[in-house]
Amino acid sequence: MEWTDDGVILGVRRHGEGNAIVELLTAAHGRHLGLVRGGASRRHAPSLQPGNAVRATWRARLDEHLGSYAIEVTRARADRLMDHAHAAFALGHMAALVRLLPERDPHPELYGLFDEMVEQLDAASLAGMMVARFELVMLSELGFGLELDRCAATGGRNDLLYVSPKSGRAVSASAGEPWRGQLLDLPYFLVGEVAELPGAKEIDAAFALTGFFLARRAFEPRGLSMPETRAAFLAALARERTSARS
Repeated sequence: MEWTDDGVILGVRRHGEGNAIVELLTAAHGRHLGLVRGGASRRHAPSLQPGNAVRATWRARLDEHLGSYAIEVTRARADRLMDHAHAAFALGHMAALVRLLPERDPHPELYGLFDEMVEQLDAASLAGMMVARFELVMLSELGFGLELDRCAATGGRNDLLYVSPKSGRAVSASAGEPWRGQLLDLPYFLVGEVAELPGAKEIDAAFALTGFFLARRAFEPRGLSMPETRAAFLAALARERTSARS
């Protein structure tokens, strides 16, 4: 068995004396692991870092085997990402979400989005918006997509300001007003393109929304807690805001 594909490194762990097991999110083969011989050596370890984009060839005698990778780094961006706390934590959190997907299950559109976002994660002004959008996409990829294109009560598409925590469906301003205290806010940037970057209030509302459904629908049914990297990312992002204002 053999294939060659583009991928992004999600994680690396040492295996034996000098080898490494590398976890990739690939374009056509999903989240896929493989052994890199000598991957933990001084020569190879610096390039096999989370966030780097690679061209990988996987070989195995049988499809169900772990197999081995031959990996060429095509975009080395790990050092740049690790220089920014919010980017490092964001990458770790996004990788944790991807690990909820079955191994080797192809998600080509998710791969494209992941690769595009990782390329820009070091920009603090974009990171909050991108990661919140990624969480929303992950809910859909996991089969728990929210219905945010029309009002659950009226069927209308205008003034969608809220989301029902029970149904995961959007609610318009007029229909939701009597129950406003029981609904989640819906920032517009989660459903449409915006001319200006969202502010701190909108970012916080987006993470409250996506976090609620990720916890209830994705993590708690598996007996899992939300990844610690998520809270660390949000804390680092808050520090970036404070630093930018001072």
